[in-house]
Amino acid sequence: MQGLLARQQPDSAARSGKRGAESLRRHRSDRRRAHRALQPVGEWKRRSGEAQSQANVYAVRSDLTLFNNHTYFLDDPENGDQNRQTERRRMLGFAASHSWPATLGDFSMSHKIGAQGRYDHISPLSLLATRNQQVLGTVSESKVKEASLAAYYENTLHWTPWLRSIAGLRYDSYRFDVASNIAENSGKVNAHITSPKLSLVLGPWRSTEFFLNYGSGFHSNDARGTTAHLSPKEREPIEPVTPLVRTRGGEIGVRSEMLPGLQSSLALWKLRSASELVFSGDAGDTAPSRASKRSGIELNNHYVARSWLLFDLDLAYSRGRYSEADPAGEHIPGAVEKVASFGATVNDIGPWSGAFQMRYFGPRPLIEDNSQRSKGTAIAYLRAGYRFNRNWQLSLDVFNLFDRKASDIDYFYASRLPGEAAEGVPDVHYHPAERRNFRLTLRASF
Repeated sequence: MQGLLARQQPDSAARSGKRGAESLRRHRSDRRRAHRALQPVGEWKRRSGEAQSQANVYAVRSDLTLFNNHTYFLDDPENGDQNRQTERRRMLGFAASHSWPATLGDFSMSHKIGAQGRYDHISPLSLLATRNQQVLGTVSESKVKEASLAAYYENTLHWTPWLRSIAGLRYDSYRFDVASNIAENSGKVNAHITSPKLSLVLGPWRSTEFFLNYGSGFHSNDARGTTAHLSPKEREPIEPVTPLVRTRGGEIGVRSEMLPGLQSSLALWKLRSASELVFSGDAGDTAPSRASKRSGIELNNHYVARSWLLFDLDLAYSRGRYSEADPAGEHIPGAVEKVASFGATVNDIGPWSGAFQMRYFGPRPLIEDNSQRSKGTAIAYLRAGYRFNRNWQLSLDVFNLFDRKASDIDYFYASRLPGEAAEGVPDVHYHPAERRNFRLTLRASF
């Protein structure tokens, strides 16, 4: 999250005796973010006949300072709950692959092998208690070294002119090394996981093909959580999180270019995860939660109306629920249900070009029992460009074109303002979307 965080209080009139717009929104004014990054990249490619090899390397340096106050005066009624997060990260990585054709009897096929690696050195990684951006004390401070290495193989086999399969296997290995100011939270953890995948493609018939995909993957948790045995603030015993959390999913769908100029795809999908990550208002971070199951439908369309005019329309609906029973409820907080995107692009009308895009995110549950929900968000974007010649171009971007008052994201948890009960007030907290703003860019190429 970035910028201001506000608290929406629909029942605040009953607590304070006040009515009016001023009782619905309370902003925190002490949040700031600074970020600098350097990313040199090197890339190499080589083709020999139908075989191809490629590799790239990258290095990233970033520094982050972020002031937060998620709960206002809930934990510290005197100084407030402001804190400062500091992260200095150095990252090195690479990716390499080699592909070549082959045959299996009368069947044509291709092979692809590859490897990827990444190393992160993060120091310091700290959470400090502050007041008016002045440090009061250290909540936690760590040095983190995280290394990952992956290898994969992919095989594409053409069984018939209308049937092909794509099978793959990937192996990932991670190593977490955490040195914390809390001795009990220091340690080293190794984890690895194997992810198989299989796709079947039938067609094309009349520029239409059908596909069936199934496979497994994973998401990784915060390195500090994999070695943590005491909570940073309360110093109470906690269980380390699972380093790599498995996911399994599948989809069935159709792709078609039957209508001239129109590319469309329709897919039904399902995904299961061994653990969800849910935002925690008390700590201002994410924490592992229960296993989940998600399913949905997606429709994507790309239409070339003229050589200079393109339209895009994407629609999606999904349903997310926890798969493990709990009295709190089965809804996944923050799981978006409806998404729509419409765009129009104009190219090469003389020296002019432009683009328009409207994105809509529907209401979503904020807590497990679905009694608190966010509002929908619709934001528009416009861009106009003019090319003076092959070397010089001027462009104007307008963000939040219609100046909509909306929130980028919403949460529901307890916080405390001065004069409220010590246990705080459960309420909706939101990150306001940026108001309408403009960016003028002059680009030169040589």
